[in-house]
Amino acid sequence: MAWAGRRGVGRLPCPQRWRTTAQRASVHNAFRPSIERWGVDRITRRVQLATGVTVPYLEQGDPQAAAVLLLHAWVESSACFDRLLQAMPPTVRVFAMDQRGHGDADKPANGYALVNFADDIEAFMDAVGLQSAVLLGSSSGGYVAQQVAVQVPHRVDGLVLVGAPRSLQGWPAFADEVDRLTDPVDPTWVEESLTWFPRYHHVPDWYIKDRIRDGLRVPAHVWRAGLAGLTAAVPPSESGTITAPTLIIWGEHDELLPLQDGYLLAAAIRGSRLIVYEDTGHLVLWEQPERVATDLADFVARLSTSGQNSTPIS
Repeated sequence: MAWAGRRGVGRLPCPQRWRTTAQRASVHNAFRPSIERWGVDRITRRVQLATGVTVPYLEQGDPQAAAVLLLHAWVESSACFDRLLQAMPPTVRVFAMDQRGHGDADKPANGYALVNFADDIEAFMDAVGLQSAVLLGSSSGGYVAQQVAVQVPHRVDGLVLVGAPRSLQGWPAFADEVDRLTDPVDPTWVEESLTWFPRYHHVPDWYIKDRIRDGLRVPAHVWRAGLAGLTAAVPPSESGTITAPTLIIWGEHDELLPLQDGYLLAAAIRGSRLIVYEDTGHLVLWEQPERVATDLADFVARLSTSGQNSTPIS
């Protein structure tokens, strides 16, 4: 789910980060994933991370190709990328994971600060043997991607930020409703929450129902803690410098993150490129997955031509 807001909350402690090649290789060997086949060219796995959580993920595409890691938004799951994955060429190696608290990932009682999500991404790359990758983040998933690019720039070959905020500091209008949530989360409330985000393109009913299921799988404490942790964080583009090649994709009619925010984000990331999708709202991934897939594949191809490829840990 995509969102924007303002409120200050204290940051949670950050777990140990793994930096050296030797440490990363050690973690990769210690936390090898379990494997389950899905379809012809897609594999699903579960993997325990050094940060203490176990997450499911899928992988598709050429194992020798440049790698892309897809990061979903708050209270969604990796399943939000189903339509994008169908449009991706096999020449791109794609990973999509459920982040902590979401989907079928572990749901700890705490640890939902922006830095915790970013640390999980680095630990995930260690566990699956990726030295670096292109990160694509949808909405608040793009906020996490920016944080990773600030914390460990050598692990990020490039960023594709799809409807991703420049800042989430503060408290959104719907936060009081989230604060009142209890388990089990009310399906009617989750369905009605989707009206926060106007859509300008047709989105299949099955996809909408899947996103409702995503929301229902997130416990009330994760709805609250995830929102509080993300809105409390210092914006990554303010806390550090993002040096990774960056493509920013924005919906022309985004009512939650106005187009002006897209220009501000582009100005904050030197050398970035901003593409505005006409007749599109905040839910860019939901509305135009095929176009996002095309722009992502083109971005990865350009990086590969320039020699900036993702590489596995040896």
